[in-house]
Formats: sequence, C-alpha cells, structure tokens
Amino acid sequence: MISKLPEDFDIEERAQKAKQNFLDGYNCCQAVLLAFSDIFGADELTIATIASGFGGGMARMREVCGTVSAMGMAAGFISPAIHPKDMDERTANYALVQELAGEFRKENGSIVCRELLGLGTKDRENGNGREIEPPKPSDRTSEYYRKRPCPELVACSARIIARKLAASALR
Repeated sequence: MISKLPEDFDIEERAQKAKQNFLDGYNCCQAVLLAFSDIFGADELTIATIASGFGGGMARMREVCGTVSAMGMAAGFISPAIHPKDMDERTANYALVQELAGEFRKENGSIVCRELLGLGTKDRENGNGREIEPPKPSDRTSEYYRKRPCPELVACSARIIARKLAASALR
C-alpha cells in the first residue's frame, strides 16, 4: 500500500511523463506504470518487465487496452489483494479496478484496444478461431503516431491513477 505521496505530486505531470514514456518507445502498459514507479516503490526494470506483454491490448491481440491493464496493476499497489483467503482485500481490489476502468470507459467509450483504435468490434474469423495481428510491434513512425490515439490514452490512464492517488492521500 502507498503510504504518502510526495509534496510536489502533480497529476498532469504524471500524465505527461506517461505520454513521454510511450513516445520514447515503451508500450502503453509500461508507459503508464513507469510514470508511477517512484510512488509504487518498484524499480523501473521490474515494472517494465512485468508490463512488457500487455501492450497492444495484450501482445497486439487488441483485447483490453494496455493502459487499462496498467490501471489494474496500479490497483494492486493502491489496494493490494495479497492474502489468498482474504475476500475483503480481493473485493476492495476488484472494486478499485472496476472503478478505474469505468472512468476510462466513460472518458473514451471503451476499454477494448481494437475499438479504441477503430479496428472494429467483431472478432474476425479465419476458420481456426479469432484472427489476431502478428506479434511484431509496429514501427514508431510519424505516421504511426498520427493515426493512433495511444499517446492520449496513455495520458488519460495516468491521470485517472494520479487522481485516485491524490484523492486517497487526502483521506
């Protein structure tokens, strides 16, 4: 659990830090979590490692947005559920994840990567199950950034986390 925020904690600064992390090449999940590594007391290498498979809606499968996955991971630091038989902990954690995801959905219309990217809402069948994109990440070109809302979605998720942290610190 997070005990105290720094006195100079700034919501918009965290959002911009997350956005810059993404523009520097981190995937969406990593970019958001890395903006809070100092708050969560976790080193950047560990955070980047844990979040590495969640970009592109989990490994480019275009499912739950990686920034929303990052909010779920952040909820583990804010309201941990670490004791396997403590249902109150788990309930509080799940409630927080649902709250954060609900805020994101309200602001963006969805929590699903392919919907946020305008790739359609239906699964595409190829006869062997749902077709997914190749695992190779897209090159980060100016065209990539021009066509995608990802930098702003990263900032949005970071703002939601930062607002929750700031509100929790006031209690």
